[in-house]
Amino acid sequence: MAATLCSKIIPKQGWLPLMQSVRHGSKAVTRHRRPMHFLKKKLMAVTEYIPPKPAAARGAYPPETIVVKEESGLTLLKKKQLKEVFGANKMIVVAQNSASSVEDMMILKYKLHKHNISVKFFPNEILQSFLSDSAYCNLAPLFIGQTVLLVSNEPKVKELLKTVRGSPQITLLGGCVENSILSTQGLLSYSKLPSLTVVQGELVSGLTMLTSQTAALLQRHPSHLSALLTQYVKQQSGDPEAATSSGQS
Repeated sequence: MAATLCSKIIPKQGWLPLMQSVRHGSKAVTRHRRPMHFLKKKLMAVTEYIPPKPAAARGAYPPETIVVKEESGLTLLKKKQLKEVFGANKMIVVAQNSASSVEDMMILKYKLHKHNISVKFFPNEILQSFLSDSAYCNLAPLFIGQTVLLVSNEPKVKELLKTVRGSPQITLLGGCVENSILSTQGLLSYSKLPSLTVVQGELVSGLTMLTSQTAALLQRHPSHLSALLTQYVKQQSGDPEAATSSGQS
C-alpha cells in the first residue's frame, strides 16, 4: 500500500508533467497607430524648435562692397533738360502715344505749335528717376509705355483738348497745371473755367456795384434830412411855394 502511494506521489525518472496544448486560430495584426490630426500637425510644425545658427567668426566672410552706379553724361543732360521743362512751363500734360505714325505726330506738332504748345520726348526711366526726388513725384505712375509731354508757358488746356480731340492715337493721362496736379477729368473741368480777364472784369464790376450801393445808402439819409431842413426853413420864412409843396406832400 505504501509502495503504491509512493509510486503515485514520487514521479518516475524521465517523467514529464502532462501538458495540454490549446490551439487558437491565427489573427492578423490590425491595430495601427492613429494618424495625427491636421490642426495638431500644423501646431507641432509651427512650434517646432529651430536652433539658432552659430554666428560666423569675424573675418570668416569677405566684406560686402556696395557698388554705386554712376549716371552717364546723357542721363545727366536729360535730367537737366527735364528740370528746365518743369521749371519754365505752367502746363505739363502727360499723354499716351498709341503707336502713332511719324506723319500723324508731325501734324499734331504743327497744330499744337499754333497755340505755343510743344511736344517733348523723354525715356520713362529718366522721367521716373527725376520725379522721385522732386515735388511732382505723384506724376511718376503715369509714365508707363510710350508717353509724351505736352508743355506750354501758359495754361492753354482748352486749346490742348480741342487739338488732341482730332488725334485718336493720343490719350491724355493727367498733368500739372500751375503747380496743381490734375487728372483727365480735372483737365476737362479746368478747360471749362472762364479766362482770367473775364474773371477779373466780373470781380471789378461786382466790387464797383457794391461800392456804389454802399455810397447810395450812406448818402440817402443825409440828403433826405437836408431836404426836410430846407423845407422847414422855407415854411418858417413864410414862403408860399414851400407851403404849397408841404400841403401837397
